[in-house]
Amino acid sequence: MTLIIAVLLFLASSIFFGFLIQEKKRAVLPEVPTLPPGPRPWPIIGCVPEMWRNRPSYRWIHDLLKQLNTDIACVRLGNVHVIAVKSPEIAREFLKKHDAVFASRPITMATYILSTGYLTTGVVPWGPQWKKMRKVLIADVFNQSRVRWLLDKRNDEADNLVKFLYSQCSKSKNGSVVNVRNAAQHYSASVMRRMIFNTRYFGKGREDGGPGFEEERHISALLTILLHVYAFCVSDYLPWLRAFDIGGHEKKVRDALKIIKQYQEPIIDERVQKWRSFGHGKRMKEPVEEDLLDVFISLKGENGQPLLSAEEIKAQITELQLATVDNPFSAAEWALSEMLNQPEMLTKAQEELNRVVGIDMLVQESHIPNLPYIRACARESLRLHPVAPFNLPHVSTTDATVAGYFIPKGSSVLLSRLGLGRNPQVWANPLRFDPERHLNGSANQKVELEEHELRFISFSTGRRGCMGGTLGTTITVMLLARLLQGFTWSLPPNVDKIDLTEAQSLFKLNHLYAHAKPRLPAVVYPV
Repeated sequence: MTLIIAVLLFLASSIFFGFLIQEKKRAVLPEVPTLPPGPRPWPIIGCVPEMWRNRPSYRWIHDLLKQLNTDIACVRLGNVHVIAVKSPEIAREFLKKHDAVFASRPITMATYILSTGYLTTGVVPWGPQWKKMRKVLIADVFNQSRVRWLLDKRNDEADNLVKFLYSQCSKSKNGSVVNVRNAAQHYSASVMRRMIFNTRYFGKGREDGGPGFEEERHISALLTILLHVYAFCVSDYLPWLRAFDIGGHEKKVRDALKIIKQYQEPIIDERVQKWRSFGHGKRMKEPVEEDLLDVFISLKGENGQPLLSAEEIKAQITELQLATVDNPFSAAEWALSEMLNQPEMLTKAQEELNRVVGIDMLVQESHIPNLPYIRACARESLRLHPVAPFNLPHVSTTDATVAGYFIPKGSSVLLSRLGLGRNPQVWANPLRFDPERHLNGSANQKVELEEHELRFISFSTGRRGCMGGTLGTTITVMLLARLLQGFTWSLPPNVDKIDLTEAQSLFKLNHLYAHAKPRLPAVVYPV
């Protein structure tokens, strides 16, 4: 009995002195930062079961931020720490103060497949391939002279947009109801298709300028990949489950990419053969650069050999279209939907177009800098109705401390487009569509769609920010301006208000159908 008491006393004293030593260390050493707040993870699998049960996962994460009353949260999925952020101040710490640390991308099943083993730019982890392809895009694709060189192709598609809608609503003196999304979505895709392949159609096309079966199928495949590219896929966090393809995630990505390749690769293969065959004993006219595909193929390295392989060209072209197919049409559809519910905004926008452009010509890209109200409408649409719940994830290449929290190496950082753009501490009445919040009354005000202070996210910022932000702005504003200038818009018969319900994808749940009537002289419309 005495021995037992002695042992217990020894253990108690050991614990007591251990506690004193620990407290002494804490008093001497600086406090070690902790992880951001978050749910308690399970061993090995982390919070994957909770993520799977509470789909869509982005809503679950946003609910956690709200429940924890925090602007930054940490959710461990498998061995990956996923950091979600909804505060502009913390977002700026990640992408400005610590930009170099968070300049990589996660390795996922979908990004590996669509980039053909990381041969592209946007989804590629930090490294030599990213630097190579980024240099190509900056120097040879998105430079000012190249964008100007492609102006006629963009003008053709802007004219075709007006032609397509005019053909639908000019048959009756009073106009008719049209599917705005169908027209806007086709425009977004056809602009890039024209600049890349110098064609509007993969098939025979339509006389009225609308999308054919091939184009609708191609666009649908692009949007399918966008919905899955950084979706919360179980096998990305528990790789040993990939063989089971839980939820059919991998099959959907592969099937969509197969459709995209079906239409693009024959064009690319034929063009590569044309360029690479010249000068090898075949009598043929020297090829000239007519579009971006020609530019990619004709680039030379230091040794005079082709700079890009055929696989790099194919993968990068797909990624370019993924980057532009959704934002312009979604922003325009949401903006027009909101403006139809507040018709005084339509009047103000059309008055600006009458003043700057007139009614005897169609609005051109050169007019865009002088259309601050329409630019503000597009900017407000991007703020309130983001095209995705989070930005593309950033991965930490080393341990870091951000906002006083420990962010381990390999963490995926997600800036919340919803949380930033609808943050009541930043935006007054954040759920109201109000373009005036972006205007200061100055006659020469420049309204940018880019938001460098990360109060919302349009084209992101930092090393991994969108390199085509200027082109993206042009495509988006041109689409909205042509819609507003070319037609008088009103609610369809027997509709009192446009439904603004969001789909899980954050696109508008239902296509926008609106009554359109030509508002310019007939001679102005392309025929």
